[in-house]
Amino acid sequence: MSRRRRYGILAICCTSVFVVFIDNTIVNVALPSIGRDFHTSVAGLKWVVDGYTLVLASLLMLSGSMADRLGRRRVFMTGLSLFVLGSLACSLAPSLGYLVFFRMLQGIGGSMLNPVAMSIIRNTFEDDRERARAIGLWSAVVGIALAMGPIMGGLLVHSVGWPSVFWVNIPIGLIAITLSAAYIPESRAPKPRRLDPVGQFIVTSVLASTTYAIIEGPGRGWTSIGILSLFCVAVVGLVTLIPYELRRREALIELRFFKSVPFSGATLIAIAAYFAFAGFFFLNTLYLQDVRGLSALGAGVDTLPMAGVMALFASLSGRVVARFGARPSLVVSGVTMGIGSFMLTTLSPTTSFTRLFVAYVIFGIGFGMVNAPITNTAVSGMPASQAGVASAVASTSRQIGQVLGVGVVGSALAVGLRRGNLAHTFTNATRSDWWLLSACGLVVLAIGILSTSKWALSTAYRSSLEFEIEEEDRLPTVRLDGFGSRDEWTR
Repeated sequence: MSRRRRYGILAICCTSVFVVFIDNTIVNVALPSIGRDFHTSVAGLKWVVDGYTLVLASLLMLSGSMADRLGRRRVFMTGLSLFVLGSLACSLAPSLGYLVFFRMLQGIGGSMLNPVAMSIIRNTFEDDRERARAIGLWSAVVGIALAMGPIMGGLLVHSVGWPSVFWVNIPIGLIAITLSAAYIPESRAPKPRRLDPVGQFIVTSVLASTTYAIIEGPGRGWTSIGILSLFCVAVVGLVTLIPYELRRREALIELRFFKSVPFSGATLIAIAAYFAFAGFFFLNTLYLQDVRGLSALGAGVDTLPMAGVMALFASLSGRVVARFGARPSLVVSGVTMGIGSFMLTTLSPTTSFTRLFVAYVIFGIGFGMVNAPITNTAVSGMPASQAGVASAVASTSRQIGQVLGVGVVGSALAVGLRRGNLAHTFTNATRSDWWLLSACGLVVLAIGILSTSKWALSTAYRSSLEFEIEEEDRLPTVRLDGFGSRDEWTR
C-alpha cells in the first residue's frame, strides 16, 4: 500500500475521533442552556453527558470484537451511520428524557468508531516508528477537536440555540461514510474472537449500576435501599466477572493483556486522566456561565486557551513518544494536570481571569501530553489480530474515566448546592473536587514512572510473546509503547 493511501486512510479514521471528542466539549458548553430549556437539575445535566459515555464504555469491547470478526470497515461505517442518526435525533429532542435516550443512540454508534478506527490504523501502519507518528497525528486530532468544541459550541448556542451543537456531526459523518466506502480496505482478524454475551451483560450491569448510583445518590440518599442495592449489584457483578472471564478461552475482556504492566498502567492512567478532564471541564462550564455570568460564547472563548494547548501538545507528545518512549510525556502530563487542578482549589466567585487562564493552560498541557502514550501502549505491543480488542480496552478505560469524573464531581456539587443557590455556594461545594482532580495528576505521574521501568517493559515482552506463540506467528520486531525493540530489552 502506498504511503499516500496509508495517510489517506489515517485521515478518514481521524474523523471518528474528531466527532466523538468535539461532541464532548461542544455539548458541555451547551449544558447550561439545556438545563434552562428543560428546567433540569445538575443530576439531569450529568445524564446528558453520562448517558452517552455509559453506553459508549459498555459496548466498546464488543464493538472491537465484532470488527475483528465481521470486518473493520463494515463496523466502522455502521458506527458512523448510527452516530449521524443519533446526532440528528438529539437536535430534535422535545424533552430531557428524549435527549438522554438519543444520546445513548449516539453512544452505540460511537462505540464502533474509535477502537475500530485504531484497529484499522494498527493494521495499516506496520512499521513501528511510522505507526507511532500516525498515532501522534491521531492524538493531535483529539486536541484539535477539544479546541474547536468550546468556541464552536459557544457560537452555535449563542446564535442558533443548543440543538445546533449536534448538527456539526452530520456533514462530517456523511463525508466520512462516503470516503470509507471508497478508500478503506476491508480487513478481519485471521482468528476472530467469539462473542461473549454473558460477559457483555455483566460489564454493562456493573457500569450502569455504578453510574446510576453515583448520579442519583445525592438526591435519593447514599444510604437508601435503592442506591445501596445498585452498589451491591456492581460489586457482585465485578466479583463474578473476573473468574468467569478467566475460564473463557476467548473472553470479552482479555485479562492476559493485563499481565503487561505498561498496558495495565496505561489503562489506569487513562481512567485517572479522563476522570480529571471530564470533571475539570464539567465544573468550569458551570462556573463560567452560572457563577461568573458569561454567555456560552464567552465561556467558549475563556476555555479556548486550554483546548488550544491540548492540540499543540498532543502533536508534540506523539513525536516525543516515537523518539524517547512514553515516560517523558507521562511525567509532564501528571505534573501539569496536578498543578492546573491545584490552582483552582482556592476558586472563588471573584478569582481573576488571569489565574483561570494560567490554570487552564497548565492543565491543557498535561491532558494534551497523555493521549499518545496511552494509545501507543494499547496497540503497539499486541499482535495485529488482537488490535481491535486491545484498542477497545484502552478506549473503554477513557470512557469509564469520563463517566466517573462527571458522576463523582457532579454528585459532590449537587450535595453542596443544597445549602444555597449556585452563585454563592458553587466554589465551596467544589473545593473537594479540585483536590480530587489534583490527586488524579499524581496518579498519572506515579503510574507513568512505574509502568515505564525496565521490569515493566519485560512483562510487556512476555505478554506479547505469549500471544504470538499461541497464534503460531513469527515473532515481529515491534517497539512496545515506543520504549525500544525486543533486542534492546533482552540484552
